[in-house]
Amino acid sequence: QVQLVESGGGLVQPGGSLRLSCAASGIAFSLYGVSWYRQAPGKQREFVARLSSGGSTNLADSVKGRFTISRDNPKKTAFLQMNNLNAEDTAVYYCNANNENRNYWGQGTQVTVSA
Repeated sequence: QVQLVESGGGLVQPGGSLRLSCAASGIAFSLYGVSWYRQAPGKQREFVARLSSGGSTNLADSVKGRFTISRDNPKKTAFLQMNNLNAEDTAVYYCNANNENRNYWGQGTQVTVSA
């Protein structure tokens, strides 16, 4: 059974940092691209960051310079380091793992940026 489990969300003040984790099981993790998406209340889910199986990264313009995506293949875990957070970053953050034939989602973790 494939599982992606996010953790690390919470309440943080503007300007603060959080590190999200996505622990995978049931898949050959190193062969998958991993992505982070987010969905704010009343808005559509949007792309945040992607790290391919080959190591290429892609970040949404809104998070460039503030967020970093990384992965630890032996531990089957992906990370999203989020710095200088602001209220617009408040959302449920979802982990995604995909390859040509499969696409998996985690259940999400809430990130709230508020004073």
